[in-house]
Amino acid sequence: MNREVEVVVTGIGAVTCHGAGADTLWRAMTAAGTRLPDRPADPLARMDLPLISLVPDPDLRAERATRFASLAAAEALSDAGLDRASLAAARTAVVFGSCMGEPGGNERGRGADDGWQPPFRLASALAGELGLFATVHDIGNACAAGGYALGIAADLVRAGEADVAIAGGSDAYSRVALGCFNRLGAVDPERCRPFERDRAGTVFGEGAGVFVIESAAHARARGALSSPDGAPRLTGVAWSCDADHPTAPQADAEQVVRAMREALGAAPDTVGCVVPHGTGTRLNDVLESRALHRALGPRAARVPLYSLKALLGHTGGASAALGAVAAALILRHGEVPPNVPLKEQDPECEVLLPQGDAVPLADGARRVLVNAYGFGGNNASLVLESGTPTGPSGGSAAGERAAGERAGAVSGGGVGSVSGGAGSAVGGAVGAVSSGSTSGGAVGSVSSGSTWGGAVGSVSGGVRFVSGAAGFAGGGAVAGPRGGSGGVVRRMVEGGGVS
Repeated sequence: MNREVEVVVTGIGAVTCHGAGADTLWRAMTAAGTRLPDRPADPLARMDLPLISLVPDPDLRAERATRFASLAAAEALSDAGLDRASLAAARTAVVFGSCMGEPGGNERGRGADDGWQPPFRLASALAGELGLFATVHDIGNACAAGGYALGIAADLVRAGEADVAIAGGSDAYSRVALGCFNRLGAVDPERCRPFERDRAGTVFGEGAGVFVIESAAHARARGALSSPDGAPRLTGVAWSCDADHPTAPQADAEQVVRAMREALGAAPDTVGCVVPHGTGTRLNDVLESRALHRALGPRAARVPLYSLKALLGHTGGASAALGAVAAALILRHGEVPPNVPLKEQDPECEVLLPQGDAVPLADGARRVLVNAYGFGGNNASLVLESGTPTGPSGGSAAGERAAGERAGAVSGGGVGSVSGGAGSAVGGAVGAVSSGSTSGGAVGSVSSGSTWGGAVGSVSGGVRFVSGAAGFAGGGAVAGPRGGSGGVVRRMVEGGGVS
């Protein structure tokens, strides 16, 4: 992999509970309104708290995750100025992350009407829709999946295996997922309230976030870097794995800190904003707050955070991708919007969450850190940076090389560590990626990740355990807190928490 190849973001797209479009997302971010979650019109959602922030689309039987991915990708491609002919002429890759893949057909009624379908097929479906015969990956490692997808896409570009990559994450309503989190006792009865003193869990949301990323050389050659400010750069991508617990983050947060430090490189002082993972669970928010102090140093308490899940809910495998879209919008507009108002911030979470007014990005601090963590100890951190890209037409090759060295440092570097499904990571093996590229056909790729647990082979028994819990709920009816598998899962969570 050539670490001197600069990766730029030339298009963004988003679908959220506030509607379709990145501009719609930005308007919601700047309005900082409180949105209460929905109750899906699903008669089989027999659980105490069937709460989720739904995309405005009443048809729960449709293949929603696939449609959200398609809508967000269409916007990102339009933003990038790329059409089907342009994609066909370039070496184009498609990489998508998801917690549940496409659950729609498999969860209709009490089971699929037409037989079980592989759920992890979002990237394959999009590649087929676009008529691409290309490298296609579906990533299934829980709530960090979108971050891994963007990292793999960047690696493909740096390795010279793709000129353009359409990458992101998408997740939609899943009775299985929502039932499992009810059994875990991890759903807040009010809404998703990260960093609140009395938060009581998370609340899911639907959505998709998509980037079009390219090598700077390819984007420059087609005139996509003509604006004075250039395009945002994806300068840091790092992964790690706790290899500790199937659902809870490691108590010392060592691998979380390591991923952040590797993504940031040697210049944490240039971070102007953080989009945290911040799910609203008791353990995660405190642990991430403390980890940020270790990664950012003395100025951590002064770096503004934008808590996206307070606005959208926890969008699962799409959360890192939507966090990256939010980061790109923050860089585009040069300011951190006010957060959804807090009633009372947890004193154990010593972070800055601007209220009421936007905070301008400081000169010299136009980098945004995005964090994502998932079951199985999956950790991903991304850094987006504004400014005119460096490269052959001018700028510092040394600076470009430093950015390349930051990118993917934890993941072990090249695409070779990804293709085939066994990327190495600090602290344990992260087998979270799908089978490799499809030569001669775009729609053959399926994920090696299993439901919610991801494909994290380093957590002994962890993936099978969590998948088993999902399978228990998968029959359709989740009757309540009693039941063999549910009781076991509840004890596991009480013993360690939920990330």
